[in-house]
Amino acid sequence: MNYWTQLSIDFANQRNYLDQLFSVYPTIPEGIRDIDQSRWLNVENAFNNRDNNALIKSLFQLDLFPIKDSYVAYLKRDPTAITRNPNTVARLCGRLYELGIDELFERCTEPKETNRQLGPLFNRWLSSGALGINPVDIDTFSSSTSNAVLGASDAEKATWCRLNLGYNREKGLDFVGRFNGKYILGLAERCPLQQCVLQDGRT
Repeated sequence: MNYWTQLSIDFANQRNYLDQLFSVYPTIPEGIRDIDQSRWLNVENAFNNRDNNALIKSLFQLDLFPIKDSYVAYLKRDPTAITRNPNTVARLCGRLYELGIDELFERCTEPKETNRQLGPLFNRWLSSGALGINPVDIDTFSSSTSNAVLGASDAEKATWCRLNLGYNREKGLDFVGRFNGKYILGLAERCPLQQCVLQDGRT
């Protein structure tokens, strides 16, 4: 078994594991999402007029689309596809009309899922100096071999690791640290931090 996986299992078996985890991820359900009234009025008008294209477009102006469907992301990325795919739009709108306008509003204002708070909460914990060192910028991290934590965006961390450590996964990284000459990469997921170790640029 991977050394870090074993450490994670051992740590999880401690009696106060959840208490310790909460100090890193103090996940508290957020309040409902605010919706701009003019944007919601556009949704209501399109809904009442059964204007499929306008309904989809107006819902895309909100932070949260009310139903889960594999084709929604495609339409959102390319709004011109809405008029080119009337059957798909009609299928989606059929589900939306079945919900009713009140249920539609409730779904569009649902709080952000707790698991989506993990990355920012973890970065906040890192910046608190809980590991005994504060994150440093890319130039400082690159120009030294001493123990350090990289302070950068998830995408920048992943790019640095691709260029310097042979990291080849698509996802960004929540944690990049160097301790005693070993690089530790971490990803905050629904489960606690998943870790892998890279040494001398090799996995």
